[in-house]
Amino acid sequence: MERWILLRGLVREQRHWGSFPALLAAALPDARLYTPDLPGNGSRYRETSPASVRQMVEACRLQLQQAGVAPPYSLLALSLGGMVALTWADLYPQELCRCVLVNTSMRPYSPFYQRLRWQNYGAIARQLLSGGRQAQEQLILHLTSRSGDATGRAALVQQWLGYQQEYPVARGNALRQLWAAARFRAPARRPALPLLLIASAGDQLVDHRCTLELARAWQTPALLHPTAGHDLPLDAGAWLAQQIADWVAASKAA
Repeated sequence: MERWILLRGLVREQRHWGSFPALLAAALPDARLYTPDLPGNGSRYRETSPASVRQMVEACRLQLQQAGVAPPYSLLALSLGGMVALTWADLYPQELCRCVLVNTSMRPYSPFYQRLRWQNYGAIARQLLSGGRQAQEQLILHLTSRSGDATGRAALVQQWLGYQQEYPVARGNALRQLWAAARFRAPARRPALPLLLIASAGDQLVDHRCTLELARAWQTPALLHPTAGHDLPLDAGAWLAQQIADWVAASKAA
């Protein structure tokens, strides 16, 4: 039975996957799914977030080891989680079967103003300096999703706010995660394992061309959803699950 590890992005926790794990489990009935939190997020909110992506990898590996979840793993990673996945593949390739990277971006393949769209700098800076938790969750939803009506989006903000009230992410931890992401540089070589890149054309946080450029540089397949936002599992979860299942089936048949 394959073990799939799902890795989220900045200041997000396992509950932010929403209904997606159930969709992926249905598409991959022979797999077991695990959704560890990075230190500083979710159930690990009391811990200090690592200031480097490599330390995040070690924290994930230790958490899985302590839970009795042994490799090999398949990784599905979103945004910052993609940096964790690539570092994992570079350091411990023997532990991994495959990687799926969703809406990720990194040096040296994309400039900083594409890795985080320049239009968002002001709003993000104001939030980090003085914004409250409700304003933070509203901004995150605005930047990462393009789906749902006003009522549904308002309800989702309240749900996310509840997560933050239960497991509050400290501002210092958010800054450390941003610092780790900003300093990250992709490994010099493409991971020597099956790799699928997926992006959202409607991504308002990260330019989807970052994924396409990485795919071109590494001569790796890339898929593009035409309308979804940065949080592709939220906006088009069923589509994403099916694309992953089709890719896994094709790679096994090859």
